[in-house]
Amino acid sequence: MDLAFQGSLFGAAEETALQPLDTGRRTALSHGAWIDVLSGWLAGADALFDRLVTEVPWRAERRHMYDHIVDVPRLLCFYGEDEALPHPVLDAARAALSEHYGDELGEPFRTAGLCYYRDGRDSVAWHGDTIGRGSSEDTMVAILSVGAPRALLLRPRHGHGGTVRYGVGHGDLLVMGGSCQRTWEHAVPKTTKSVGPRISIQFRPQGVR
Repeated sequence: MDLAFQGSLFGAAEETALQPLDTGRRTALSHGAWIDVLSGWLAGADALFDRLVTEVPWRAERRHMYDHIVDVPRLLCFYGEDEALPHPVLDAARAALSEHYGDELGEPFRTAGLCYYRDGRDSVAWHGDTIGRGSSEDTMVAILSVGAPRALLLRPRHGHGGTVRYGVGHGDLLVMGGSCQRTWEHAVPKTTKSVGPRISIQFRPQGVR
């Protein structure tokens, strides 16, 4: 059953605006990986969610899995380096992330990949962003979540550690850095619980997918 999105109490009325990035909380993981989390980084995130749902050219994809071709359980849209983003606040978010993490990352964030999780049946399986340089170099992936919160899980790629769980939505920011893409995996699991829709915006450097 599809569950209509219900915004936070004040999110839809607020003007979209970014909060300072220096208030985030860093958690060190194993093997040189780390995560920064900043709840409510984007004020007015529910209004942005509404705009993205209607204005982004979402597409459904199909891919091979074993001997079958299956639907990808979410809608997607990717914005390359030279493509205009669908809302000015996303340009501001990318610029703010590039400025804040520039010295540590050594380069700016360039691209934005959007995923639309319509309900609890939509998901993404365990993976790391290892297409391109992420398979061999330390990098960062910054995820801005708008819409209803969904669970984002992380676990060590080769075991020997527990699963880390975050509920992200309503303008929350989660940044994965260091060796996280190589040594850890992340996923948004399916759920039978009644959950609303969520959109994640993943900002990445050049050559990382």
